[in-house]
Amino acid sequence: MKSRPCVLIVDDEVRSQEAIRRVLREEFDTLTAASAADAEALLNNELIHVILCDQRMPGESGVDFLKRVRDCWPDPVRLIISGYSDSENIIAGVNEAGIYQYLTKPWEPDRLLEVVRGAAELFRLQQDNQNVSVELKRAAPALQQTIAEKRRILQHHYAFESLIHAPDSPLARLCSLAMRIAEYDIPVLITGESGTGKDLLARAIHYSSPRREGSFVAENCGALPDQLLESELFGCKKGAFTGAYEDRIGLFEQADDGSIFLDEIGETSLTFQVKLLRVLQEGEIRPLGNTRRRRVDVRVIAATNCDLEAAVAARRFRPDLYYRLGAFPLHLPPLRSRPMDIPLLAAHLLERTAASFHKRITGFSETVLARFKSYAWPGNVREMQNEIQRMVALADGPVLGPDLLSPRLGSAGVANAMDTPQPSGQAPTDGMTLKEQVESFEERIIRDTLRRHGWNISRAARALGLSRVGLRGKLQRYGLERVN
Repeated sequence: MKSRPCVLIVDDEVRSQEAIRRVLREEFDTLTAASAADAEALLNNELIHVILCDQRMPGESGVDFLKRVRDCWPDPVRLIISGYSDSENIIAGVNEAGIYQYLTKPWEPDRLLEVVRGAAELFRLQQDNQNVSVELKRAAPALQQTIAEKRRILQHHYAFESLIHAPDSPLARLCSLAMRIAEYDIPVLITGESGTGKDLLARAIHYSSPRREGSFVAENCGALPDQLLESELFGCKKGAFTGAYEDRIGLFEQADDGSIFLDEIGETSLTFQVKLLRVLQEGEIRPLGNTRRRRVDVRVIAATNCDLEAAVAARRFRPDLYYRLGAFPLHLPPLRSRPMDIPLLAAHLLERTAASFHKRITGFSETVLARFKSYAWPGNVREMQNEIQRMVALADGPVLGPDLLSPRLGSAGVANAMDTPQPSGQAPTDGMTLKEQVESFEERIIRDTLRRHGWNISRAARALGLSRVGLRGKLQRYGLERVN
């Protein structure tokens, strides 16, 4: 069986270690260390793919520790978690410590998992690159053929057919429209809730366009402060800012003759928006610290899960940038609005997951499919993928039954009936265990409280007598997300 990537969690707080382990345990092996010395002992004896380090540790900062790690153990991909007050220190040490990305506290479980997945994939690519370099001279005559073959594989993998849907699905018309505009070199703005597949749609547009032979690069614009985001996108010159120890080629330059995908564009600051608008208008970038401009020919595909028109009206987003990016808007509908896609999508995800987990699974029971169809899927396709991965991991037989469902899916009919008034004010409880009834009641209270407070997490947490972290944990558990 193929071994899983190993993540080393370096944090002196046991609760923090356990919280991170719970998020990662289904996809990664984890090791923990409470100090730099413990971490170094593990690095000497274990194959570590990713290091996830807290910034504030006794004795030395996480950045200082990772600087030493870069010199002695350069292979693991380094991540750091920091409080907002530490951002300047992190920025100063990012390049010197070779930090791939950092997360701010309080971190979101989905975001943490997404970043660690990216780090593990980067480790794999780095190892592949080293192996390729060793074999490069031997394989030189066939190199171009290999690159062409990889491009053909990517074009097939990210074709519009990868967006699974039924013939009568709203996605069918959307894909048909996207295919028609793919060949024209105009910006595209993809909107939709988190987990609906905006990244897949962006890749399908690129690999169906005349730019398919060029690079496709992506950046989550909401994950980085302005200076780091500018450095990532536009590049920087050595010494441009504290921590810039080498020249850096930005993603716009890497995507020359290709496409760049700017995810979560609605989370950027007004200051950054001005700089991005200038790049889009002039077709030129100026790396930080450099006086010379460089022309780039890049197609921009942007995405957001927020209402940009409302952000423009509230003066949180520049109207000129909005109109520049939104030359052709595409809206990905949430999974709850296309129930006809659920059986096909579930079967596709099951096949892929079973193969990945090396398990022989033939399908779902009728009860499970009925629960899938009746559930609202606030986390959309990403939530369904996580649910199926959980079921496959726990399965002992070839058919996935209702006993494998998570609590929120186990009472899907009840969860979706919450918004419908019930006789004498009671929720349906037939066939539910006491634990399921209590969870259903708790979920309904949390949802009602969030609605009363306009989905403001801080105010709702105070009303419920919970901490923000505690409330976010329950939102994650029940898959609650603002849908109105």
